[in-house]
Amino acid sequence: MTNALFDHANHGRVAGSYLQPLLEAAAARGVTPQALEQAAGLAPGALAPLPESLQAADYVRLLDLAAALAHDPHFGLHVGERVKLGTYSVYGLILLSCRDFGHAFEQTIRYEQLAHDLGRSSLQVEDGLARYTWHSRFPGATRHLADSVFAGIRVFGNWLAGAPLPPARLELVHGCEPALQAEYLRVFGDMPQFGADANRATFDAQLLVWPVPNADVSMYPVLQQHAEQLLKQRAQADAGIAAQVRAAIVRGLSRGQVRLASIAEELGLSPRTLQRKLSEAGVNFQQVLDQTRFALARDYLRQPGLSLVDIAFLLGYQEQSAFNHAFREWAGVNPGAWRGQR
Repeated sequence: MTNALFDHANHGRVAGSYLQPLLEAAAARGVTPQALEQAAGLAPGALAPLPESLQAADYVRLLDLAAALAHDPHFGLHVGERVKLGTYSVYGLILLSCRDFGHAFEQTIRYEQLAHDLGRSSLQVEDGLARYTWHSRFPGATRHLADSVFAGIRVFGNWLAGAPLPPARLELVHGCEPALQAEYLRVFGDMPQFGADANRATFDAQLLVWPVPNADVSMYPVLQQHAEQLLKQRAQADAGIAAQVRAAIVRGLSRGQVRLASIAEELGLSPRTLQRKLSEAGVNFQQVLDQTRFALARDYLRQPGLSLVDIAFLLGYQEQSAFNHAFREWAGVNPGAWRGQR
């Protein structure tokens, strides 16, 4: 079974507020949103005014494109330095209501997905040391992604503490030429270890019990309830649009109308809006179409009265050979062999 059909790792969204530091860092170096749109092949107006959200894969591309256009080898660090409270949306407000830094790390692990789908955090405490690891969903990305994340954590952590925090022992997966390392020392207060096996920050676990100055802990229950509702709405929306598209595909297959435009029309959406909603759900139209066809194909193959030609027609293929090829991509064997194994 191919990864393309079921691997959603490179899908997801970045909130517009999380995109803002990237646009600000680019603008400070003379790179306009319009220049970035053109370089990335995005539609005019995709970045200005600030969108509600952006595909995570587009965000990662924009980091590299902006770095190239700005001639800035440390663009990721400079993006992270522009992180503010509003960058993390509701999740940022929750951090400001945490009683201590340990509580803040717990909320990060739970709610960072409200800001972005670029990666996920984990925290381990052992022998008096805390190890924070950021697991990127884009392992092939350049250093700008990890640099922006950890520089942002450093800047926001200092802001939460009201003073510079002790430097953590930072390990980064990517390498760095010696001539470019001084900027890391300036931003992080210590030189990271490059070429590590994970993107990780290790620090004294006592930091976890440091109180967050000026935290309004009375707001935490209200903000947490709001964040949980947002997570629930997101999960429902993700499941809802994909289910609607699957149902429309099943209906359309019998009529031979399973193109994006026809499905969007049936759902009362524009093709672009449908694409965006599916992207927010972590899939694209072709994936939903393939998954639906694969599920139907298996049901049809269990019915001995249906020939392979019949099944190909029911799935909207004009040639049996096209069905055979697609099924082999999904299941690793041709449909006749799959039927024989059952």
